[in-house]
Order: sequence, then structure tokens, then C-alpha cells
Amino acid sequence: MSSESRQGGGGAEGGPVGEQLALVREGVREGRAKAPRAKPRTWRGAALAGELPVARVLVDKGVLHLDRYFDYAVPEELDADAQPGVRVRVRFGAGRGRVRDGRREGGGLIDGFLVERRAESDYSGPLAALAQVVSPEPVLGEELLGVARAVADRYAGSLADVLQLAVPPRSARAEKRPSPAPLPPPEAPEAGSWARYEQGSAFLESLASGGAPRAVWTALPGPEWSEELARAVAATLASGRGALVVVPDGRAAARVDAALTALLGQGRHALLTADAGPEKRYGQWLAVRRGSVRAVVGTRAAMFAPVRDLGLVAIWDDGDDSHSEPHAPQPHARDVLLLRAALDKCAFLLGSWSCTVEAAQLVETGWARPLTAGREQVRRAAPLVRTVGDGDLARDEAARAARLPTLAWQVVRDGLRHGPVLVQVPRRGYVPRMACARCRAPARCRHCSGPLQSQDAGALGCDWCGRAENAWHCPDCGGFRLRAQVVGARRTAEELGRAFPAVPVRTSGREHVLDTVPGTPALVVSTPGAEPVAEGGYAAALLLDGWAMLGRPDLRAGEDALRRWMAAGALVRPQGERGTVVVVAEPTLRPVQALVRWDPVGHAVRELAERAELAFPPVSRMAAVSGPAEAVTEFLDAVELPSDAEVLGPVPIPSTLPGRPRRTGAPPPGEHWERALVRVPPGSGAALASALKTAQAARMARGSGEAVRVRIDPPDIG
Repeated sequence: MSSESRQGGGGAEGGPVGEQLALVREGVREGRAKAPRAKPRTWRGAALAGELPVARVLVDKGVLHLDRYFDYAVPEELDADAQPGVRVRVRFGAGRGRVRDGRREGGGLIDGFLVERRAESDYSGPLAALAQVVSPEPVLGEELLGVARAVADRYAGSLADVLQLAVPPRSARAEKRPSPAPLPPPEAPEAGSWARYEQGSAFLESLASGGAPRAVWTALPGPEWSEELARAVAATLASGRGALVVVPDGRAAARVDAALTALLGQGRHALLTADAGPEKRYGQWLAVRRGSVRAVVGTRAAMFAPVRDLGLVAIWDDGDDSHSEPHAPQPHARDVLLLRAALDKCAFLLGSWSCTVEAAQLVETGWARPLTAGREQVRRAAPLVRTVGDGDLARDEAARAARLPTLAWQVVRDGLRHGPVLVQVPRRGYVPRMACARCRAPARCRHCSGPLQSQDAGALGCDWCGRAENAWHCPDCGGFRLRAQVVGARRTAEELGRAFPAVPVRTSGREHVLDTVPGTPALVVSTPGAEPVAEGGYAAALLLDGWAMLGRPDLRAGEDALRRWMAAGALVRPQGERGTVVVVAEPTLRPVQALVRWDPVGHAVRELAERAELAFPPVSRMAAVSGPAEAVTEFLDAVELPSDAEVLGPVPIPSTLPGRPRRTGAPPPGEHWERALVRVPPGSGAALASALKTAQAARMARGSGEAVRVRIDPPDIG
């Protein structure tokens, strides 16, 4: 309330009762005059903190032109609670004209984080006061703030947007509950199944002794990967440091959670997944922030977990789409963990059954060391892989009649005698790209090496630079014919069900994902990434419609197809136990050959060499600029790109059909957008991100034109 006294009145309040009420009111007024109180949320007339009276605040405004700190005055009453890292509420947008008694007032209430207390402000004008300390619980430490700032700079985003991803929503009940006392470090674990790898035991010993090894780990087929991750975490905890493991989904997190519990017992790690619910997840996050728990296992959002004394960051299956954040600024978990490893000088482990080109680049540059098993060990652990190509299908009468090759029938029939059989079918929505009909090499633009697509009236055009291609021929074999073919997966699965009517058929996909299936004979039809784990492993696996996966209009189509095939094959029993995988794809293609040899590293190394020759990511850095055609053109004219930048396009983006789900980066239904790609060589990525961020901030500050979206390192460039 205001400290100004108001004049009392008489009138109807006459007589003894009125006089008594008047005396009471006068006493209240005198008391208020002796001890003035601040007006709620404006703190008019209130004294400021005696020491460090200025609070530097990051407001929750995810717009680039406001991506900076703002100074506020700290009322004396909030001095104790207004500590760095707490959540606050401030008034924002009052302007210079609303000043009273030397303090700015007005504006709308907005959330923020108190970053720093200072003795004085760099701003020469009057400051508004902090409106409220939402909670005295500090949730934003210096390390987390540094990581968030590095991520914002890399992805041309705002710090406020990154912190929305990094700090979970508040739960007052979770904050009131105390976290348990931290447990002492455990004993260093035995090597266990890490002994199967050539440097596995040495890697664990380095973690346990406080070292910071960096490794790209190609895991052997089988279910041991979760236990091996748990042993790496236990070795790090034994050194007195913390560990962070990021996995693609809740099923993988549950497996690592169970492995850690079996190895270390309860209370030594936190599980951060969306399945836990907001309150429980925030309580687990607070336990990590307070130092009660030193190890974290979680999905994508856990990449920012505030683990104290971080000694290890690990990511499993970095090629999975789930590791790419759909919300601005759309960081990838692998890149965030790489930044954390560099900032905290801690160990780094990237593990998968396959190998991405980014992982191969880490080894190629010497930043990380390979952690692999010998070829003899690989042959003992991997299943037998057999192929069925176009030539086999053309000669196979059974395949023409029943749409399944004879080899597949035989493998499924034999496998069902010993256990379940996995049938992997591509998801709906896989669209093939154009390829040579003779040798299956992807059809690419002669100017920028982008993928060629069939446009209106059958004409060919580049999906990157938009140039037309009227005289294409294959540079590998000289062929002139193109092919774009998808074999129906659903009808093939139905044929399998009819062929084995006495065998139960289980499905696992987007609507209903199975976690495990029993080891009894059954057909398990699954989309990629939804394969359940079979007790004792699958007796066989059938990988259908290879062209639907290899022919997608995506630079990563071959790498992604191999990753999904190997993830399915890793669930099959070893060759020594009669485990067999049949892949229906052309056997001469590089991903298929890598699957037969079970050599994902060799495939990734060759892919990296080709991308380096063509200046493709990750050797180069790319950014996508998308939006309405006029807005994209205006943005590209205004941005001051690095001198070595190359602009490809713009080209139209496929429209979102009414009633269909909107993909990340796609235009809203009914709108027509274009996209331009900006490419820079190694070493210019930071300059590109800074230039795009500056141009986007200036555009937002002016409020001019329609919105333009900028994405650094887009995962789907064609």
C-alpha cells in the first residue's frame, strides 16, 4: 500500500461507535505512517538492499533482439532470497516515461532468472524493482548458464529459449521435499563384457582413475550395451565425479536404469524421462542440482542436467531422430554433450551398434579414439546376414506370385521352429529419391550435388539449388534411366500372416510399441525403432522394402537405413546359435554390403570421405532459411554472410496437406514456403551462426515482414 496518509471523514459515522471506528482508523494510519510498506510488486518507496542492490536478470523473452541481460533494483525485503540462480518475476516494457520517486514502474509481469548481483548498474537511467522472488531455490548455476549460452550461440538462438529446454517447470511441492543425503562413491566395477573390446578395460580404468578419455564406441550385437553403459557410469562415480547418459527413448532409458540399479543399487542415479510426470521429474532434477545424486540417465531433455563435478557424458545411438530437439533453437543432444565435454573437460562416450558420419569425423580428426572389438569377436556376436536383390526377385516364381522371395519364406519357416521372428517394415511416409535404374547410384545435381527430384510434368530439378536437369546421365555407369520404386510393406506382412496361420502375429509401431516379447514362436511385425526385445533373442529377422529406406530424398538415407537394419539385427541371436537376417535390398549397394560384413565403421568412413569431396555436412556447416518467398529473399538480401558462404536456392518446400500432421520446419497448411541453404567451409560455422542471428534480431526489432525460420545444421537437407 502507499505510505501517503489519507484524510479521514465524518458524516454518517457520528456518535460513540463512529468515533471509536474513526480512532481505530486513525491509529492504523499512524502506524502505517511510522512503518511505511511498499506497494505490492512495485516496491514504491521501499528501501533497497544495502549491498549489491542491483540484480542482473535474464527475462523469459525468447526473441533475439532482447537476448541480453536487464538490470533491476533489489528491495531490501527481497535481499536474502534474491540470490543468483533463483526464479524471479519482473515488470518489463514500461518505457522511460513511467518513473516515480526515481524508480521505473509499470509494464507487464514476466518470469526470469536472476543471473548476478552487482554493486551498480551499467544503465544510467532509473531501474525498476524486482517484483517477486518466485522461489528461493537456485536452479540456474554458472555451469548450466555457460552451457546454455554456448548452445544459443552455436544454433543462432536466444538464451531464454535454451533455458526453457534446460530448466524444467517449477513444482512447489517438489521443492519443499528435501533431497536425500549423497552416498559415498562406489567401488570401481569389474570390466565385465567391456573385456570383449580391444581397449574396453583400459577405458574403464581411465574413468575410475579420474581420467577424461573420449571414445566412439561401436557396440557388439546383443543386449549387453545397457550393462556396459552402467559400468562406465559406475567407474566414473568411483572416481568421485558425476556422469550423464542420454538415450533416444524411454525404453532405452528403462534398460540403462535397470542395469544401473542391478550394478549399484538404489539411490545413486536419477531417471529423467517424460514418463515420470512433471512433479516427480522436477524432484529428481532438484536432487541432481543439489548434489544428492551424481548420475543421470534420461532422454533428450536430460542433456542439460546440472550434474555436479561432471566426469562423463555419454550418448547412445546418436543417429536416432529423437536426439534432435524440435523446439527452438533445435539443438542436437550429441552436439550439446560435445560442448559440455569441452567446457567441463570431462570424458565423452558416443555409443551405438552402427556409426554415424559425425562419429567417424570425431575419430578422423583425432578428437576421439575408436572403441571397437576385433573382427573375430564381431563374427561370434553377429548373426548371419543374407540378401535378396532385384535379380533374385525377377528369377523367383514364388516372389512374383506371393510378393516374398523363397529365401525369406525358408528363413522365416526355419526360425519359427526355434523362437520368434522379427519382420521390420518401413514406416508410412518414406518417399524415395531418384536413382540410376542400372546401378542404383543416387541422382545428383551437376552444379551443387544436391538430390534430383521429379517435378511437374516429369521434369527433373535439384532439391537444393532449384536448377533444372534436362540431360542427366549416371556418372558411375553411364545409364540414362531413373528409378523410384517402393515395395508395399503392409501387403507383404499380411502375406506372412496368411502363410503361417497357426503362428501368433504381434505388431509394434507408432500407435502401440511393445517393450519385450516372449521367446516362443511368433511373428513380430515392427516399424524401425519400435522393435521389442525378445527373451533370448530372435531366431531370425526379415528386413523388408530396402528401397523404401535407401531411396528416401535425404543425404542420410544410406546411413539411416544401415543404422535401423543393424539395430534390428542386433536383437537376433548370434550366427553360432543359427541366428539369420534376410534383407530385401540390392546386394551391391554400400549400406547392404556393410550390413553383410557387419562393418558400420567402414561405411561411415567412406561416407565421410565422399561428403568431404562434395562439401557436404558434417565437413561443411549448413543453415536452412525458410519462410514465404518474399520474406526469404528479403532476409538473404539483408544478412551479411561470411565471404566464403554459398547460398543454394531458394526452392519450394512441399506444402502441408490439410488434416495431415505438420512436420518440423514445414509450412502451415495452406501456406507456400521456400527454403534456401547456406553452406560454409570448416571454421566458418560460428561466423555463419552469428550473421544469421544478427540479421534475424534486426528483422524482429523492426517488426518487418513475415516470419523467417533459421535452423543451423538441419538434419534433413535432401
